[in-house]
This record gives sequence, structure tokens and C-alpha cells, in this order.
Amino acid sequence: MSATVDLTAFDAITAPDEQFVEEARRRHEELAKPPGALGRLEELARWWCSVRGQCPAPPPNRAELVIFAGDHGVSAGGVSAYPAEVTAQMVANFLAGGAAANVLAAVGDVNVHVRDLSVDSDYSGLSIPDEVTKWRVRRGSGDIRFADAMSGDEAQLAVRHGIEIADELIDSGADLLLTGDMGIGNTTPATTLIFLLGGGELPDLIGRGTGIDDAGWMRKAAAVRDAARRGRPHRSDPIQLLATVAGPDLAAMTGFLLQAAVRRTPVLLDGLVSGAAALVADRVSFRARHWWAAGHRSAEPAHAVALQRLRLEPLVDLGMRLGEGTGALMAVPVLRAAAASLADMATFAEAGVTNR
Repeated sequence: MSATVDLTAFDAITAPDEQFVEEARRRHEELAKPPGALGRLEELARWWCSVRGQCPAPPPNRAELVIFAGDHGVSAGGVSAYPAEVTAQMVANFLAGGAAANVLAAVGDVNVHVRDLSVDSDYSGLSIPDEVTKWRVRRGSGDIRFADAMSGDEAQLAVRHGIEIADELIDSGADLLLTGDMGIGNTTPATTLIFLLGGGELPDLIGRGTGIDDAGWMRKAAAVRDAARRGRPHRSDPIQLLATVAGPDLAAMTGFLLQAAVRRTPVLLDGLVSGAAALVADRVSFRARHWWAAGHRSAEPAHAVALQRLRLEPLVDLGMRLGEGTGALMAVPVLRAAAASLADMATFAEAGVTNR
């Protein structure tokens, strides 16, 4: 398969069927409760019915989290509190089941997959299976303060890999996908993309990431400023924008989100990095966003800008900023509850309860 991606193919993405939104709305009015008493659970259940194409729609049967891993050259500029080698070490930790994402995935009955798009490591001494590393586009990405993150061809390949990863999971029976990320320094390119595509004042967008101090915050702000200056001419060209200021992990996530919409499969987005990839995907197809729900609102300030531009309201807001898909994972029980309440509650007539 050619690595070249024809972005015009995503013009074929269509929105979910509004018929099922209305069916869910009518059913909610018949359930033994005051109208609207379940708040946003009712809104979420309507979305779930629309993306599943039935009402009521059963809760997710096969939820799959993909953690897109990659190192970022900009980390050399002191924008993270952790060294770059942590990325490879965390890949091994995910595979061993020891990360926060693994723990929360077990609670929500979600399968976890790690995909190495650009980890800068040979995994010396670590046993990493081919299903993780076969997606690698390159080792690390360029320092976006001074150089492109990758070539245009590499960006095309990464987007293609994202499409293939989505297809692989959907073909195997996934009915809900979740996005996650792992990569030291990745909040800097993510913030750069959000600044370029979502707007806002730069100082208001810079977060603390892994817990950087004031000096680190200033270095990060300068890195985003310099990268944005380089990326600004490419805002209307998604592939070149990804090549200039993102990285293979973000590019693959962009392709993943677009292909999920093509395949009419819902996605729970995680935080800042997922929001940045979603903004790029939204530039390719404005209908794709209808297939996504925001799992949470990250404590990273740029994420709120991305959500506002995407017109997505987060399902939970717990002050989290870990990444890994943890925010999306926290939303899975909420989604399951919303679906179950619509499907399993008795109506006024069934319960023998007098309606108003």
C-alpha cells in the first residue's frame, strides 16, 4: 500500500444519523424519571445511539485504547521535567501492565495497545514485540524550534499508519476507540498545533506538562513561539503542518481519528495531545468531529481552547494531565452508564408509575 494519503478521500465522511438522536430523546421522555433528570447522561446516550445507529444502543462491547508513542527533539530544549529515555521505559511499563493507563483500563474493561511511531530507542535489554515497533516511522522527531519534525513523506507514512491501526482494530470487532499518548516533550508540539489552529494568546496556552518549573515554562513558551513561527505558513496544508511542527505520533493519531469517522466508529478523546490531533483532523473533515466525544478536560490550558474550537464538552473534569489515555479511560464508565440507563430503565407504563 502506498504511503501517500489522499486527504480528499475524507470528504466522504458523513455525520451520524439524527434519527437515532430523536428516538433516544423520545425514549428518555418515557422513562420513569422527570424529564432531563439524568442531565448530561441523557445527552451522551443520544450521541451513543447516533454513532451506533440504533436505539437503545447497548454499552460498548469492545473498547480499545491506542497509546501513540514518540519522542520529540524539542525535549532537548529543557521543556520537560523528565529525560527523553522515559518514553521507551514507559512503553515497556505499558506492556508489563504497570502504568496508570493499564490500571484504569482494567476498571473500565478496555484493551490497551501501544504503537511506537517514533520512539528514539533501540530498546536495549527490553523485550518489545513487533506489533509495537512495526509502525515506527523514524527514531525521534526533529527539534521543532529550528527544524521540521519530519519530512513530508514521513508525515504521509505516519498518517497512513494511523489509518491502518484504526482499520485493524475495527476489523477485529472494536465498537469504541480511545486515543492516548506517550512521549517526553509531546505537549510542546501539541500546544503549538492548538495555538496555530485554535487561536488564543500564547502565554495563556502554555502549561506545566510534566511539572516544569518557571524557567522550564519560559523555555517551553519560547519553543512554542519559535515552532509556531515556522508552522504558520502551513496552516492550510495539514500534512505539511504535521511535518513541520508535530511528529509521527501526532500524525498517526490524526489519521486514526479520521479513519474512525470513515468507518463510523466512535472515539473517546483523551487530553491535550488528542485535542491537537483532533484539530488537525477537523481541518481535513469538519464532519469527523461528530464521531468523537471528549473524555475529559485536561489541566493543560491549551486543551480547553481545542475543545472550544471542536465544540466538544468534556465528560469528566478531574484536573488530570497525565496523558496515556487516562482521561478518556475515566469517561468509559460514564458512557457505559449513559447507554445502560437508556436501554435498561423501565418506562412509566412498565413500572406502573404515574406520569405527570
